[in-house]
Amino acid sequence: MGTSSKAGRWFNVDIADIIDLGCFPLDQPGSAVWQALVADCRHALAEQGMFDLAGFLRPEARARAVAELLPVIESAAFTHARRHNIYFRNEVEGLAPGHPALLLAETRSHTICGDQMTGGLVEQLYEWPLFAQFLAAVMDKPVLYTMADPLARLNTMGYRTGEALNWHFDRSEFTTTLLLQAPLAGGEFVFRRDLRSADDPNYDGVAKMLTGHDPEVRQIRLSEGALNVFRGKNTAHRVTPVEGAQMRIISVFSFFDRPGVIFTEEERLGFYGRAKPLT
Repeated sequence: MGTSSKAGRWFNVDIADIIDLGCFPLDQPGSAVWQALVADCRHALAEQGMFDLAGFLRPEARARAVAELLPVIESAAFTHARRHNIYFRNEVEGLAPGHPALLLAETRSHTICGDQMTGGLVEQLYEWPLFAQFLAAVMDKPVLYTMADPLARLNTMGYRTGEALNWHFDRSEFTTTLLLQAPLAGGEFVFRRDLRSADDPNYDGVAKMLTGHDPEVRQIRLSEGALNVFRGKNTAHRVTPVEGAQMRIISVFSFFDRPGVIFTEEERLGFYGRAKPLT
């Protein structure tokens, strides 16, 4: 495995070849520059519901990740295509069938799982302990764990022209993504922060947003190599349809404040088309 985290080595590679540690000193936990970065990210998270670190991944590393993952997406990805509501459930307690909060939309993408990315650059970053330590500090958590599920822990999705990720909430408190390749057009990230809470599902507010009557919906375009972290559990979000010949490729990292988290067999089948890891 890797050598000392202080030396910046992991998986027998130099983390400095993957991350721009000059701008993002994740390898210096507790230092003044590290604390300043954590404070900036916390401020953005509080003010905007997300933080976005443009240029986090070095251009050469981004190109290497695309070269590693694109052939796998093209040859072995699961095409996740379904019409769904924002909850990804057919029945929602407290909502009658036909309620506008259950409006259906279509998601279509091409997904590869953690067991299809073993040893690659993206997994190297995911498994680097100081990455999780940085995210935990920003989220004010004592510790964060990589996900135990061999399929769901780490995913990469490709979106071809006309394909999109539609409105949904995430299962985890926050979501960490790394944009590896931007499309020529489209593929914007659209979100409505704090649309619901643990105490209030705000079904009427969800319906208002889905029918296009919520002025607080925001849209941003992420840059290639950007690390984006947002609170997705109560923030509704989607990605607009991709336009043009270049695929949108994004990796999603799953971290939790407790160890051992796994998906159910039903969830694995729904999102990945299989329940068992590759042998």
